[in-house]
Amino acid sequence: MVSLSSHFHSTNYYLNRNNNSHHNHNFRIKHYVSCSAQPTQTNIKVVINGAAKEIGRAAVEAVTKARGMELAGAVDTCHVGEDIGQVCGMEEPLEIPIINNLTMVLGSISQDLPSVDANQIAKNLSNLGQIYNREDASTDVLARGQVLGDGIRVHSLVLPGLPSSTTVHFSAPGEIYSIKHDITNVQCLMPGLLLAIRKVVRLKNLVYGLEKFL
Repeated sequence: MVSLSSHFHSTNYYLNRNNNSHHNHNFRIKHYVSCSAQPTQTNIKVVINGAAKEIGRAAVEAVTKARGMELAGAVDTCHVGEDIGQVCGMEEPLEIPIINNLTMVLGSISQDLPSVDANQIAKNLSNLGQIYNREDASTDVLARGQVLGDGIRVHSLVLPGLPSSTTVHFSAPGEIYSIKHDITNVQCLMPGLLLAIRKVVRLKNLVYGLEKFL
């Protein structure tokens, strides 16, 4: 959509004849018609899947407060028919009922074990797995973790008070080096979510990983 604005200006001529002068002075004031077209700002319409869950409620609030975005729908299997604004504890309802009959193909951290993040980290470390885990005895014991990539063992930990925890261990005889990242509040994920929403509408092909936009 575009908006068109126009301005109309007339053209006037003035002739000044002075009998005491040998010159005639003509004065002209230019007036013109101009038109300009400017694109109107269109909000990005966002549908939140898993809207009634903790991270979904945080996403609903973030999207409704973000400039240039508009919450277009809320999907969940809980609180079906209820207003998502009231479910999120907002002061005013959003007049958007939660529905559960929208077919969507989306990943869910709570359902996929190991998580999407764990799978991606294991793939990124596959080269190290080929080098350092060659002598790791293969076993079907689940307590040893699932083998992903090329020899990277992944364990999943699900706790109600810990939305996300990622730890990578590098070990050698007599020592262990660990890198750990814990998320204790899902609000820290919202800036990345809003960034991804703004970027994804401009993409023409699949991009995997938020780090591509940072």
